[in-house]
This record gives sequence, C-alpha cells and structure tokens, in this order.
Amino acid sequence: MFLAMAAAAALAVGLGAAPAQAADNPYERGPAPTVSSLDAGRGPYSVATENVSSLVSGFGGGTIYYPTTTSDGTFGAVAISPGFTARWSSISWLGPRIASHGFVVIGIETNTLYDQPGQRGDQLLAALDYLTRSSGVRSRVDASRLAVAGHSMGGGGSLEASRTRPSLQAAVPLAPWNATKSWSTLRVPTLIIGGERDSIAPVASHSIPFYNSIPSASEKGYLELNNASHFFPQSVDTLTGRLGVAWLKRFVDNDTRYDQFICPGPSSSGVSDYRNTCPLS
Repeated sequence: MFLAMAAAAALAVGLGAAPAQAADNPYERGPAPTVSSLDAGRGPYSVATENVSSLVSGFGGGTIYYPTTTSDGTFGAVAISPGFTARWSSISWLGPRIASHGFVVIGIETNTLYDQPGQRGDQLLAALDYLTRSSGVRSRVDASRLAVAGHSMGGGGSLEASRTRPSLQAAVPLAPWNATKSWSTLRVPTLIIGGERDSIAPVASHSIPFYNSIPSASEKGYLELNNASHFFPQSVDTLTGRLGVAWLKRFVDNDTRYDQFICPGPSSSGVSDYRNTCPLS
C-alpha cells in the first residue's frame, strides 16, 4: 500500500500537480527553494497569459501572466512597468519567470512612451486595481497581497507607487531613475537592484541614495550587479530573477524559507555590492 501511494504521488508530480501548501502558512507553497530552483528559467507553476486592451482606464494595456492551477486558492500579484521610451516587451521575460513561482503578474504598457516616474507610479496602481477588480483573472488574485516593480523610470515609478499606497507588500525597482532622491516616508519592503556601470541612472546618484533614504524599519535590500549597465533587465539576468522572486515570496507570501537568499544574500563574482536590513524573521 505504501509503495502504491508513493508511486501515485510521484506520478502526480510528474503530471504537473499543483505544489503543496504548508499547513501553518497557506501562502507557503511548493518544494523548499534552492539556488538552482530560483535560477531556473521557470518555477513550479505552469503559466498562461491574457492580453489587456490599450483601451482600459488608467494605463496603456499590457499582458497578464498567471498560474493555471485553481487548486491553490488566490495568489499575490505584481504590476511591472518598463522604462522611458520602452515597451513591456523590453523586460517581458520577468512576467512568466515571476508568475511561475506563484504570482499573477501584469506587465503594463504606459499611456505614452515618455511618461515620467510619477505617471508610471499612478499607472502601476491603476493596473493593480484593474487586475483585482475588472480583469478576467480577478478571482485568482488576493487583493491584500500586491506588489510593484519596474525598470528605469518604471523603477522610479514603483517607488512612487509604494509611497502613494503604503499597503503594498513589496517593491522591486530595477536600475531606478527618479529626480526625487529621498524616500524617507516609504514603508513598503523594497529591494533595489542597480548596475555598477549604469551611466543613465548611476547608482551613486540614484539606487544608493534611494536605498539609504528608506527607513531601515521598512525592510530594504540593495543588490548591485558587477559591471552591469542600465539595461541589464532587458535580457534574462539570473541574479535579478533569483533575488526578485525571493523578495516577493518573502514579503508578499510571507514565506520565510526565502530568508536565506536575502540574508546574508548573494556574494558571487556577479555582485559588486549587497546591503540589507537583516534579520528578517
């Protein structure tokens, strides 16, 4: 009997059964995470997509990525904005990568290619409102567990959105650009990822001052990628994927199994600087 049950369980995994939930935390799902599982191209969930019309109110449309399973209840959600003059396609690898770890992701198009960080922040929040209230996948989303991210001015927009809506659970600005340097009123757990060789939003005048100005009580992290330019998010980047997913799992899903990737954090040759507010739990 035991062997038959074990075989059935193995078969279910092989057929793509939904990851199991932990009894004490309904959002702690799937196998114990490892560096290998986070660095892989996809996580444990199969993902489908839904297109969003450019005629929606508040932002320029985009693409939703969501786990196909309906057996795990609702998921946390993340809205992501591209940068100045860029479209969602420039960073679209982030959509299925993050969604496959158990999130609903909406990658947005902005109202115009020239929208500034404040406008992009408003559009990120409008996208989350659409996702939770009007979208075809709204029943899959937990409206109390939301996050934002973005590249360049989209990253600056994620800071703006976090300041505007402190109920957000996490923010992940990538090579963020913003004329505002102090974020002392920000309360959302924020992971900033910058490129050491960024000449458009140099870390010395953007990512580092942003990180330093966020109160430690808010929980924050700063990852600087060795020799990376401003455009590192526009191609698949393993460290960005690993730390970004770990941050979202920790703060949107409250999954403390991911603390190990944040604290003390990565120390490979691809990292030129890493700072955080350890301990987390």
